[in-house]
Amino acid sequence: MTLKSIDPATGQAVWEGAVSTGDQVAAAVAAARAAFPDWADRPRQDRIDAVRRYQAILKRRAPEIAEAISKETGKALWETTAELGAMAGKVDISIRAYDERTGERTSDTAFGRAVLRHRPHGVAAVLGPFNFPGHLPNGHIVPALLAGDTVVFKPSEETPWTGALMAECLAEADLPEGVFNLIQGGRDVGAALLDQPIDALMFTGSGAAGAYFRRKFADDPHIILALELGGNNPLVVWDAADVEAVAGIVVQSAFVTTGQRCSCARRLIVPEGAAGDAIVEAVAALSDRLNFAPWDSTPEPYAGPLISAAAAQAALQALQQRIDLGAKVVRASGLIDGLSPAFVKPAVIDVTGLNVLDEEMFAPFLQVIRVPTFEAAIAAANATKYGLSAGLVSDDPANWDRFVSRIRAGVVNFNRPTTGAAGDMPFGGLGASGNHRPSAWYAADYCAYPVASFEAGAVRNIEGEMRGVRG
Repeated sequence: MTLKSIDPATGQAVWEGAVSTGDQVAAAVAAARAAFPDWADRPRQDRIDAVRRYQAILKRRAPEIAEAISKETGKALWETTAELGAMAGKVDISIRAYDERTGERTSDTAFGRAVLRHRPHGVAAVLGPFNFPGHLPNGHIVPALLAGDTVVFKPSEETPWTGALMAECLAEADLPEGVFNLIQGGRDVGAALLDQPIDALMFTGSGAAGAYFRRKFADDPHIILALELGGNNPLVVWDAADVEAVAGIVVQSAFVTTGQRCSCARRLIVPEGAAGDAIVEAVAALSDRLNFAPWDSTPEPYAGPLISAAAAQAALQALQQRIDLGAKVVRASGLIDGLSPAFVKPAVIDVTGLNVLDEEMFAPFLQVIRVPTFEAAIAAANATKYGLSAGLVSDDPANWDRFVSRIRAGVVNFNRPTTGAAGDMPFGGLGASGNHRPSAWYAADYCAYPVASFEAGAVRNIEGEMRGVRG
């Protein structure tokens, strides 16, 4: 069976390869299991040297791989170039994070010493997303390899080419046989992987998929779950005078990557009345100026298509459902004339007072909610089952002090886009947005488990330490 990758900007196939069979999935897990003891027991420097070789290859092949990601996802080349930079940078960050979060520590005691060590889990299954098909799975794979885990990686079926290129780079880095294993395919292949004897699942994707994985492994506490999921993220604007500056932050929060970031703002919460009107008008006006076009267009595009024509149709249907409920259209979406049916216009709709679904629309669609007070704004921001990112735009630092202490989200930004994140900080959420195991700097935490040891250098009689022993 053949798997094809389609350029959403053109509808043309850019890569094809074989779908992994059930036997091949089982063989990949068996190879990872066989390789684990040796990989885990090697000196840590060996593993560092291996991922540094991988880093050097990523840097050398960055232009080629960035262009491939642009073709496969439709993302602008400026963005995929940045993605390759983040992938290479993840190596240095992960080495530092391992030392800080999961290194080794020794302290002297009266009987000898207490030692904190960390040990890898075993075989880690990594399921990758399509929106950052290199950077996000790379953020699981690199720390897992450093910790001593072995990996079986299934890329998204939408972006198999990127996964194949990553596998090439890791093979060129001369990892031992079985330490990294690639399988390809859709949900059936992913399901086959999760039915194998794995020790960890590291997943980036939708909240619905994350909920399924929680249920599937509810009776398997020995399998570590690291779930990095989506969000219905709020951005509150309050007491901010410069509406043009505000619009830039809002637009970048909502529409970057064509809205295909899990941290994109989905809900814009503003004051009732003239102040809110001015913000919404400025956001709509700036959205009109955004250039959505193929990745290799001149002038350079702001963003490209959604991942597929099917994704565009599903997103437009979700948007229409809200309009049918009574949402006021500030800026309408729709397909873009002259471009493939994966391209959609950014939309701004006002859903104030409506009972709309608390679900993520993975597209450049922004919902406006108007409220009377700042307390009501915080309450509206928290009125979601998700908890990935949130933001406040305000000239008043006192508003920020109240906001950051009350908001429930894992990434909370002030006067910056909700999509702002850094590899040397944790990235993840709570509720339907994750399971309290954030990625990025904290990925080291879910790649190894702590072992506390109390050690004496020689066997000696401890009867003197024992209470209630008769002479």
